[in-house]
Amino acid sequence: GVLHGLMRVRGFTQDDAHIICTPEQVEGVIEETLQFAIDMLRSFGFEDFKVYISTKPEDAIGSQEQWQLAEGALRKAVEKVGLEYEIDEGGGAFYGPKIDVKIKDAIGRLWQCSTIQFDFNLPERFDMEYVGPDNKRHRPYMIHRAIFGSIERFVGVLLEHYAGLLPLWLSPVQVKIIPISPEKHGDYAREVEGRLKEKGIRVELDMRDERLNARIRDAELQKVPYVVVLGDKEVESKSLSVRSKKEGNLGTMSLENFEQMLLDKIRSKQ
Repeated sequence: GVLHGLMRVRGFTQDDAHIICTPEQVEGVIEETLQFAIDMLRSFGFEDFKVYISTKPEDAIGSQEQWQLAEGALRKAVEKVGLEYEIDEGGGAFYGPKIDVKIKDAIGRLWQCSTIQFDFNLPERFDMEYVGPDNKRHRPYMIHRAIFGSIERFVGVLLEHYAGLLPLWLSPVQVKIIPISPEKHGDYAREVEGRLKEKGIRVELDMRDERLNARIRDAELQKVPYVVVLGDKEVESKSLSVRSKKEGNLGTMSLENFEQMLLDKIRSKQ
């Protein structure tokens, strides 16, 4: 294969889970899992994705009854969740059909993300059984599901999607505090840093002996959502001079109002 940044890596981490259920539970499990996947993607700001249902290949294992039930459950789930989909005829794995959800990056490329995959192989290999209401032993269905797929790839697509400027709730550093003079205004800067950290806000304090404009530019290049500049006026009035990466200069505000604004935006995932 070809390595390509975070999109194609030497090794990756996957949020894989296996759901074991009865035939009667299959439709409900698939629908709940698909809805969970779509809700999760939407919570990160993705709305533009494509859904594919991959059906039985020629070299398939499992009974015709299993494939019909599984493929029918996948179609019903996608339709109930209200998504358009395409059929990839014969594109399923030899051990079961699947749903793939692909998301678009900033230049329109599709990347594999969520997968919901039936597995008719492992229940046989592990000789899995359950006792049904008829007091007889039955073979359960196994469903693999990965909501993010490759975590590394998902992070890569996320960074591309937002062109590096992540929403406030996702930003590793949410606020950069820059005292004009670290010596004169450093104590107040540390006080503001402590207050914000108490509220669970991710803060960095830039106490470097560099020009103010250079430090502000560094914060902008790092795409920090909010930059707080502190000088004589702010120290005297116990206020903050706030700049937003998205909205520009927000002027002077109290620490309490700034805290509340941040917390409101974080709660609403802005």
